[in-house]
Amino acid sequence: MAKITSGVGTSHVPAIGAAVDKGMTAQPYWHPLFEGYEHARKWIEKEKPDVCIIVYNDHASAFSLELVPTFAIGVAPEFQPADEGYGPRKVPTVKGHPALSWHICESLILNEFDITIANEMPVDHGLTVPLSIMYDQPEEWPCKVIPLAVNVVQYPQPLGTRCFALGKAIREAVESFDEDLKVCVLGTGGMSHQLQGERAGFINKDFDIAFLNDLTANPERLIQMKHAEYLRDSGSEGAELVMWLIMLGALKNPKELYRHYHVPVSNTGAGLIILDSE
Repeated sequence: MAKITSGVGTSHVPAIGAAVDKGMTAQPYWHPLFEGYEHARKWIEKEKPDVCIIVYNDHASAFSLELVPTFAIGVAPEFQPADEGYGPRKVPTVKGHPALSWHICESLILNEFDITIANEMPVDHGLTVPLSIMYDQPEEWPCKVIPLAVNVVQYPQPLGTRCFALGKAIREAVESFDEDLKVCVLGTGGMSHQLQGERAGFINKDFDIAFLNDLTANPERLIQMKHAEYLRDSGSEGAELVMWLIMLGALKNPKELYRHYHVPVSNTGAGLIILDSE
């Protein structure tokens, strides 16, 4: 059967993708960040997941305010890189796993999660930057990808409790899929940052470090965190971190293997954590 063996939480800052694409990773500003990614790249090369479920938020590439699904899963055989402000990234086409995607959708919907099924969906930096963080610049991505887009842009966003429960339901769905697959779940977004208003540029390193710690030390605190706490303590865009809780819920007895944190990256705190799952 298929099995979720690991999880990764990572920022998906668009400037990280631009640094990769423009060959800027060795520059003094970027070197400390990418130096910390080397361990993660060596780890995933050894781990070799067959499929990565990437939990991310769309930035008006696939969806607009005219249509805002709370949770949407891509079931297509492939997903094209989308315009993300810098222009479409020159990265490989993202290859899907339709059989597992449809199985997860069926399992979730029959488990009373109202999932939007996306038969066609472009993917922007929210999804492709995490792939670049983990895999650098391959000619083809070494894994199949299942995109799971989460609304963290238009209020009301899903609560951490719902996201964690969704992760648990995804684990149940994957483990009932009758094919021998190794699956890694990536929760992306954040960490603390705010892009507008009087607090534009806000970063809270203490909040970010505490969040990384409590993914294993006190996950219940994170699961119960409300929207207002994210807004106050991590900035208006810090609520993206609820997507890490979907990743966390998909793991069994998670154990921290590696972490990396660096500030500033563009105007954010950038974090990465690798968790093992029994």
